[in-house]
Amino acid sequence: MLIYAIAVVFLALGWFAQDAPPIHWLFPSIGMLMFVLAASFHHLTVKDRGELLEIRFGPLPLFRRTVRYADLGSVEIGRTLVLDGWGIHWSVRGGWVWNLWGRTCVVVHFKNDGTLRIGTDDARNLVEFLRSKVRI
Repeated sequence: MLIYAIAVVFLALGWFAQDAPPIHWLFPSIGMLMFVLAASFHHLTVKDRGELLEIRFGPLPLFRRTVRYADLGSVEIGRTLVLDGWGIHWSVRGGWVWNLWGRTCVVVHFKNDGTLRIGTDDARNLVEFLRSKVRI
């Protein structure tokens, strides 16, 4: 919601500063970019796609990732660091973080030693589901 508010502020500043180039076109452009980012990171969805796990932000699905179940080594409930924050980025502990809110996550360890932390509000059920898909 904060990103939407920032977008509205930039659009309003662009509207009220119509006589001040380049603000009259720069601020609305920034505002529209902020709306696109807000719509891209509004929620995080994790779905089963047969042999794949799909992870995507949305409702504007600009950022998505798939994980093959065959590549999973192990999964566990974990917590992200405060430094991990939200979004998509490399963790200070190593591995990728896909998180929207909160610190509870599912830590996925791949067979190739990679790690992925998926933020979720239902970590226990996601871990149980992924464990049912792990082939040892």
